[in-house]
Amino acid sequence: MKVILKQDIKGVGKKYEVKNVADGYANNFLIPKRLAEYASPEAERKALILKAATLAEVEIREELTKKQIEMLKDVRVVLKKKGNEKGHLFEKIHPEEIAEALKEQAKIEIDPEFLTISKPIKEMGEHTVIAEVGKNKGEFKVAIKTL
Repeated sequence: MKVILKQDIKGVGKKYEVKNVADGYANNFLIPKRLAEYASPEAERKALILKAATLAEVEIREELTKKQIEMLKDVRVVLKKKGNEKGHLFEKIHPEEIAEALKEQAKIEIDPEFLTISKPIKEMGEHTVIAEVGKNKGEFKVAIKTL
């Protein structure tokens, strides 16, 4: 049976693809759980349009992120946190905090999910954070200072 997938399904296909699946799988699992719909000619045309729009959106987002990553070269973000006299922080720094500081201080907006920290930041000083989206990769410095 031909169905149009409404979301990515591991082992079956990607969102908006038209796939041939077993009748029982479609009627008993995919369609009742709203993971797919019957592939009528009209629905197939609609799926093609939606798939093209989604691909265009992804390309635009990757282009914007690529430009933002290029701007990261000489960026240094400063966070002020509480810590002891030995330089250890009372709490570790999360990517969400770094993304927020990056947005406020450098006017660069990158989602926290794209930020990679090699090891948890639990000490004062300067640390390197990597921003990676697809094939695009950039890094910047985060300086942790005492309040």
